[in-house]
Amino acid sequence: MIIDKDKYGNDLKLKLQSYAPITDVSWELIESITEFQLLKKGENLLQHGQIAKEIYFICKGALRAYITDKEGNIYNKNIFLEGYFAGSTVSLLQQTPSDFTIEALEDSTLIAINYKKYRELINQNDDLKDYYIAYLEKNWVIEKEQREISIVMENATERYLDLLAKHPDILHRIPLLHIASHLGITATQLSRIRKILDQKT
Repeated sequence: MIIDKDKYGNDLKLKLQSYAPITDVSWELIESITEFQLLKKGENLLQHGQIAKEIYFICKGALRAYITDKEGNIYNKNIFLEGYFAGSTVSLLQQTPSDFTIEALEDSTLIAINYKKYRELINQNDDLKDYYIAYLEKNWVIEKEQREISIVMENATERYLDLLAKHPDILHRIPLLHIASHLGITATQLSRIRKILDQKT
């Protein structure tokens, strides 16, 4: 498989710059600690109990992070699509075993970023520090709070419609059982919601 490294590298650069401006010098430093990785559908990027070493930018494809309880029940923690970062943040920060597994739902192309070197670059470069703060604020404060509020305040139909608004093609790519788990409902409930919505259109 041929990887369009220039395009995907530029996608990552634009993603970083969407949070805060970074210099060409800093971008070259980031590039020096990355490598491309291909993941087949069904393969695991990170295993439960594994200590994370990289953060991943999704160039193409789809991943899910899931948790398995003591009874063997599986719960999706998150679904990641193109343009998103994936990884176990707690495992990266604390260098502790990951509580969840990350699995490819599609054949995926990723850019792996060495997290230890990434943090060193952030500490050494003010523009990357500004980017990192902006990233954390948006993803771990604003969006996390919005998601928590939506779970409490919005019904399942509203959460489903919000997901479709953000990712219009998700139904053609991700099995319904994973979407349902991501929304915190059963596959049967999701089917019922879709049937009601179809009747209204």
